[in-house]
Amino acid sequence: MKTRFLIFALLALGGTFSLPLRAQTAPGDTVGPMAKVTLHLGKASLTTLVAATSAQQERGLMYVTKLPDNAGMIFLLPTVSTATFWMKNTLIPLSVAFIDKKGVILEIHDMQPGDPSVPDNQLPITRSDSDQVAFALETNLHWFALNGIKPGTKIDPPPASLASPAH
Repeated sequence: MKTRFLIFALLALGGTFSLPLRAQTAPGDTVGPMAKVTLHLGKASLTTLVAATSAQQERGLMYVTKLPDNAGMIFLLPTVSTATFWMKNTLIPLSVAFIDKKGVILEIHDMQPGDPSVPDNQLPITRSDSDQVAFALETNLHWFALNGIKPGTKIDPPPASLASPAH
């Protein structure tokens, strides 16, 4: 049976994205330090935080007001399945790539910040078409297009190498 993974897409620090950092579930609540890794996609490089725990994934990039040009977050999803992201408490537009277990981009979608006055259950969601999603990579809106990254692009190092032995 396919399971959908719901993630509050996004990580915050009360404003800007800086590395290293501590993720938070709400302003002031830490969810632990996050590893940092540079990923290579085609000719582009992207400095990313690794969201490995469910608390880090739930926090994602919430409350971030500015993401540097070549920065992002990679989500190590708990199962290979369809993936669903939403933009709760997300202040900046993002693009998300859904990636298979071999590190190949399957799909890329754009996401806009949600209206804070809308109830959580009415926020727009972004769902993968594929049920083979093992990882998700968030960047600034249109980063993939601006860098010539398309479905079929392979990520180096493979995201599976970022996972803890328990993943």
